[in-house]
Amino acid sequence: MTVHQENGLNNGRTPQKSIPPHMKAVSGSLGGIVEACCLQPIDVIKTRLQLDRSGAYKGIIHCGATVARTEGVRALWKGLTPFSTHLTLKYALRMGSNAVLQSAFKDSQTGKVSNHGRVLSGFGAGVLEALVIVTPFEVVKIRLQQQRGLSPELLKYKGPIHCARTIIREEGLRGLWSGAAPTVMRNGTNQAAMFTAKNAYDVLLWKKHEGDGTVLQPWQSMISGFLAGTAGPLCTGPFDVVKTRLMAQTRDGGDLKYKGMIHAIRTIYAEEGLRALWKGLLPRLMRIPPGQAIMWAVADQITGLYERRYLINAPL
Repeated sequence: MTVHQENGLNNGRTPQKSIPPHMKAVSGSLGGIVEACCLQPIDVIKTRLQLDRSGAYKGIIHCGATVARTEGVRALWKGLTPFSTHLTLKYALRMGSNAVLQSAFKDSQTGKVSNHGRVLSGFGAGVLEALVIVTPFEVVKIRLQQQRGLSPELLKYKGPIHCARTIIREEGLRGLWSGAAPTVMRNGTNQAAMFTAKNAYDVLLWKKHEGDGTVLQPWQSMISGFLAGTAGPLCTGPFDVVKTRLMAQTRDGGDLKYKGMIHAIRTIYAEEGLRALWKGLLPRLMRIPPGQAIMWAVADQITGLYERRYLINAPL
């Protein structure tokens, strides 16, 4: 190794070992559990608003109040089991796969990852989580959330397992992947923006670089996570609405109304107007940025402690 290369390794900002993917996965899964328990009611309200074609709900507060009054407060946590399981697995896969992909884009001399590499790694992680975890779990969650009432004998789906079995029996295994295309577009774009923005905010606001041994305070992680989580919903609103419509429709009444992502976008625009493609945007903004804030507050504590204990004093 030349003197110049040695200096490059010693002077680079992150020449030290990086946090292994399995630790990123663990930190994300624990953050997902906390996030799901805190924010499930907002997700239920978002789903109800997106499926409301008759104008029964006048807004977020009216929707939440109506659900609580007519179906009980517990109804605001409908679908919590698949939602929390889905978030736990999703964040584990997202954080772990993003770490693996980022390692492929690291500069061999400095160990740094460029913004281009962060965007591609985030997009790849989003696509992977959409296909492997998000789509089937959200199909089950949305089918459960769109049911009105709490009386089991009046509900078509009795729970997550029964719902999944019913979908497979009536619609085939592909039924669990209804709306996969818009889900891939939504999650890929979201994660490309989120991972890039989170790193940028950490550096800009707190001078935090991965591997430097600094453990952010939970409130610092929450601010960075909240800001990083705002861009995605604005850009991907139509994909989220179309995803929900495709996942919610069944063959009970005969043919499916929406034939696919493009057909759904055109149909919603023609029948309900352009604004309908951003239905549920406010509850998404109420759920995703706070969700990212909660998740990163937990995840950063775990990865930060790992850095200090195993990386900073470890031999290179």
